[in-house]
Amino acid sequence: MRCPKCAHLDDKVIDSRTVRNGEVIRRRRICLDCGHRFTTYEEVVKANLRVIKRDGRHEELDKKKLLSGVARACEKRPISVQQIEALVDGIINELESEYEREIPSTAIGKKVMERLEKLDEVAYVRFASVYRRFRDVNQFLSEVEGLIGRE
Repeated sequence: MRCPKCAHLDDKVIDSRTVRNGEVIRRRRICLDCGHRFTTYEEVVKANLRVIKRDGRHEELDKKKLLSGVARACEKRPISVQQIEALVDGIINELESEYEREIPSTAIGKKVMERLEKLDEVAYVRFASVYRRFRDVNQFLSEVEGLIGRE
């Protein structure tokens, strides 16, 4: 690793520890030439996943877009930002382990719905109304009746 102070290439790792639930390794280093101490982070580089939309278009998996959609469904509900972020992180981790490069948008929607149903039924119905493209009140009612039937 090149020293940020003197650009020398020889250094020594003096401390290593995992961060972000073991996904990243933080290393403290010391330059063997000038003695400058610096920190580096090491993590696995994952291929960018692409989403196959319903109309056949492909686009990059956008965590911000997924967060936004879930947050919109959870508006004015007793759900913290941390819970929403944990839900989205869990979905993305699951998708990265199940898919190599391309994910059907339907797989993302199903995973969001599964997790929202366990977290908050109102948020689940809100998300389902957009995801399943409800056209009238009867579709809402049948979804709510389905929830009541599962309890």
